[in-house]
Amino acid sequence: MAERLGYLIKRTQHAFRRAMDDELRHLNLTSAQYGALSALEMKPLASNASLARACFVTPQTMIELIKSLEGAGFVARQPHPEHGRFLQTHLTESGRAHLVAAHQVMESIETKMLSGVAAADQEMVAKVLRRCCENLEES
Repeated sequence: MAERLGYLIKRTQHAFRRAMDDELRHLNLTSAQYGALSALEMKPLASNASLARACFVTPQTMIELIKSLEGAGFVARQPHPEHGRFLQTHLTESGRAHLVAAHQVMESIETKMLSGVAAADQEMVAKVLRRCCENLEES
């Protein structure tokens, strides 16, 4: 019997995550922290709940991630100007510098992963995976 597509997706995700953790360790980052920094780069001053959704983690996990990133000096938090009890998180200069380096690491991992895969096939895989996500998210 051929491998199930879902199994291949999970196997690829696991190998990708392992490569991320191995390489990001040199920058004192985990893959989860990289995800949070990337989400903040795309949506500065996002709420913890919004960041949690973007990173596929619970709000409680995001709080711990933000605390660890704040302790490392990669992010800073400040009270929301209108809703004082809400904290807004933003990247620090150190966080931005680490994120630039982490993006380079990610690019090399993606290049290795896609080695030998034609550009047209890469586009097709991306298109098919996007559609698979849409199909599952509709329900």
